[in-house]
Amino acid sequence: MYLADRWTDYEVIDTSDGDKLERWGKYILQRPDPQVIWDTPKGSEWKKINAHYHRSSKGGGQWEFFDLPKEWTIHYPLPSGRLTFHLKPFSFKHTGLFPEQAANWEWFSSIISSEKKKDSDRKIKVLNLFAYTGGATVAAAMAGAEVTHVDASRGMVTWAHENAISSGLENAHIRWLVDDCMKFVEREIRRGNHYDGIIMDPPSYGRGPKGEVWKIEEKIYPLICDCRKILSDDPLFFLVNSYTTGLQPAVLHYMLGTALRGIPGTIEADEVGLPVTKTGLVLPCGASGRFQKI
Repeated sequence: MYLADRWTDYEVIDTSDGDKLERWGKYILQRPDPQVIWDTPKGSEWKKINAHYHRSSKGGGQWEFFDLPKEWTIHYPLPSGRLTFHLKPFSFKHTGLFPEQAANWEWFSSIISSEKKKDSDRKIKVLNLFAYTGGATVAAAMAGAEVTHVDASRGMVTWAHENAISSGLENAHIRWLVDDCMKFVEREIRRGNHYDGIIMDPPSYGRGPKGEVWKIEEKIYPLICDCRKILSDDPLFFLVNSYTTGLQPAVLHYMLGTALRGIPGTIEADEVGLPVTKTGLVLPCGASGRFQKI
């Protein structure tokens, strides 16, 4: 399992009865998690929360706030620099960051940094699709890559830009694009542009800026195949994340293996997880497939 265990500003304190208890900086949040199907005794720490997201039997839910600012920041240390993220609770339980992805930030940042040490003049171009609030974007830029950040939501792209500025990356080579990811890749193929690293973190279901429908089971493999066409002659890595239960690590491994056949490199896939402080267990948070050049 790819374990995000180097956080100091975040932790999963405990899990029980469909919920996880988390510390984001100095604030404690209680949020639902579909993986937590066990019901274990809850200690006194569950009574000291700053906000609670309540699920609705009709779908969705709403926040209940006790003592929580509208926005606050947390940090993540990488060897190349400290990342800063703005957090704020918004619709459907989210805070603006998926902390388990730190395991992948560490992985591809190390690849980028190692390549820059070998050849400091090499421009490493990275494409981040479904880029959300830019966790992967700022990590790749901090390591020295030139990043193209693509997301269908203008609000998410603005938020990601704020995270980059707060991380000291206001002058980094980052392109901020509000676009449908599949259509963007199709245009990049026609334009003949290429990338040394590709990151994609697609939702299970979504819509593009013009109402384009995205269903991961139907669209993910054709997109991976299209992305192969925009890889450079010396690609460094390819990362695919999935939060969909049906896309197990073996599925991600097979998709990358077939789509990238013939490109020298290694492929692996595994679950991504966060350690749980109270129990010592690991909370599963989806899966990642990784290609890395030999």
